[in-house]
Amino acid sequence: MEQYETAFLISPTLEEEETEKIITQMAEVISKKKGKMIKEDRWGKRRLAYQIKKHEEAFYVFFHYEGDSAIPNELERRFKQSEAILRFLTVKKETKENVRKKRKEVSPPMEVQEPSPVEVQEPPPPPVEAKEPSEEEEKDKEEDLAQEVLPPAKKTEEEESNGERKKDG
Repeated sequence: MEQYETAFLISPTLEEEETEKIITQMAEVISKKKGKMIKEDRWGKRRLAYQIKKHEEAFYVFFHYEGDSAIPNELERRFKQSEAILRFLTVKKETKENVRKKRKEVSPPMEVQEPSPVEVQEPPPPPVEAKEPSEEEEKDKEEDLAQEVLPPAKKTEEEESNGERKKDG
């Protein structure tokens, strides 16, 4: 015998007596088919996530039962015949024994590994700090760059006689 869970939503427009009658009729199907009712949950009227058959609310009912596969088939047949049932869903539940067996099969026993010896490494040497260049060194660098970038200027006749370079602007 398998365990099942069936959820169904009943129209909110029905009166309480009619709703109760539908729930008892569906519960009788389980006993007639030689099933065993484990638990019956009645959540009552709840707001739906989206409209179903132009309804924004529904009466929620859950059956947890044990039995043959004929029981959910018969319940679903009756749900389809009734206009008061908005939606239904039946799920076959796994028994606890099966769950434990599957877990043991899937996960092999873990072996304990001995920790490997730790190798000690010396820390790297500290970074060398860079010195800031003095004013004289900066001037020398600027002069070297100026000579590399700018070609030597042509001297005019006056500069040649005076020994000076022509100054721009």
